Amino acid sequence: MARQRKGKAVSGWLILDKPQGMTSTRAVARVKRLYDAAKAGHAGTLDPLATGILPMALGEATKTMPFVVEGSKAYRFTVRFGTETDTDDAEGAVVATSEHRPTRAEIEAALPKFTGEIEQVPPRYSALKVEGARAYDLARDQEDFELAPRIVTIERLALVDHPNADHCVLEAECGKGTYVRALARDLGRELGTLGHVEALRRTRVGVFGEEDAITLHELEAAASASGEEVLLGLLRPVETALQDLTALSLTAADAARLRQGQAVLLRGRDAPIMSGTAYAVSRGALIAVGEVVQGEFRPRRIFNLPH
Repeated sequence: MARQRKGKAVSGWLILDKPQGMTSTRAVARVKRLYDAAKAGHAGTLDPLATGILPMALGEATKTMPFVVEGSKAYRFTVRFGTETDTDDAEGAVVATSEHRPTRAEIEAALPKFTGEIEQVPPRYSALKVEGARAYDLARDQEDFELAPRIVTIERLALVDHPNADHCVLEAECGKGTYVRALARDLGRELGTLGHVEALRRTRVGVFGEEDAITLHELEAAASASGEEVLLGLLRPVETALQDLTALSLTAADAARLRQGQAVLLRGRDAPIMSGTAYAVSRGALIAVGEVVQGEFRPRRIFNLPH
């Protein structure tokens, strides 16, 4: 007997403003239940302490998640000086203290050392794997292990507030794999003191920013008051995640071939002179994402959307 599929074939992007104290996994579960969606996932984990942009892909949008995960991210965060914790944030246990406090001028002078391509050792409490085990599990079990430094890119790091000697507020724009908690830890050490993240908000992930976001409270209120139609209206199209790529407008015949997994030639005077990743649409419907090679579009992921 065939296994019955659970949930509806709902597809699109929802940009959640995640509340503090909730895991990303739990947030996805809440949204998935509200939409009764058959499939859902998120593009980039936020720690429970953190708030802000958590892009969620429903249905066919999950096929475009890599393009969001690989995008740059922006954060606003508060560093507390004088203490270092085992998690590098306010949820951890204090492991060392310092009486020294840096001046505003000293903080600003240190920031250029943390921009561009830098070497960063991830926090011990992270999801990285060490010989098959998650680092945070090893850290909780007080296992002895080392995480190798990695090269990460920080495009911008700016001091936006220095309310008192114990705190500073920074904004960062960074590439994939950057840990803000490690940045706060390393900045504290560079300044001759210690530090950890006291508050953290993600303000952008790839093409999605705060102006796109909705809170869980607003989403649940909309579901209660207005129902499914309004909820569906809050979803952004699947191809929103692909807007940094070249869009190819194809005929219905070419679209049919793509849906069969076949490559198509890009012909005609309007055919793009390009190579690399692109996506194909036909009659306003997203068909596939793939690669353009020598004037041919080769599908990599095919979408099952209404057309």
